[in-house]
Amino acid sequence: MDHFSAQKSDVSASRKLSKTGLFFIAATGGIATAISIVCIPFVSPAFRKICLPYVPATHQQIKNVLQALNGRSGSLIDLGSGDGRIVLAAAKHGFKAHGIELNTWLVWYSRFKALINGLSNDTAFFKQDLWKYNLRKYDNIVIFGVDQMMEDMEKKFNRELCKDSLVIACRFPLPNKHPVMTIGHGVDTVWVYKMPQS
Repeated sequence: MDHFSAQKSDVSASRKLSKTGLFFIAATGGIATAISIVCIPFVSPAFRKICLPYVPATHQQIKNVLQALNGRSGSLIDLGSGDGRIVLAAAKHGFKAHGIELNTWLVWYSRFKALINGLSNDTAFFKQDLWKYNLRKYDNIVIFGVDQMMEDMEKKFNRELCKDSLVIACRFPLPNKHPVMTIGHGVDTVWVYKMPQS
């Protein structure tokens, strides 16, 4: 092979290699972008002042919430409703149940679950900031909070809730209120409050 042919062969191999390299860069870049788009709604709470992570309610927590609601009726809202399982369980027990959630994917997933379970008429899911959403029209409120937010939530309940509203706090209690009932233990504990209290 003469020098010119060898150079031509090297150029050809280099072009082939660069096309393969570009393909892999494009493919991995596309995959990384897709993963970022899917993950941003789940990760972004970590960048807020108070993080309310998505942790699905356990079967026992749902049972404890329903026990706390025994004898109650009317409207219910789950603050930070996640995948909608509390809202759907409440709707099955006769409540007009709403959920508010910042994660768009979880809101759409909850609406889909309501649809396939025949509960669309008794449920509604909204993409909302729970701090800006007025709770005045609700008889029953469920909150799966984190410790750092419960004092501010308590102030919000005092400002907005009507007489004889029921608050069911899961995982962490309200810091300055006395529960009328405590159900369960450990991570599944729920604290039940009549609001507002003096």
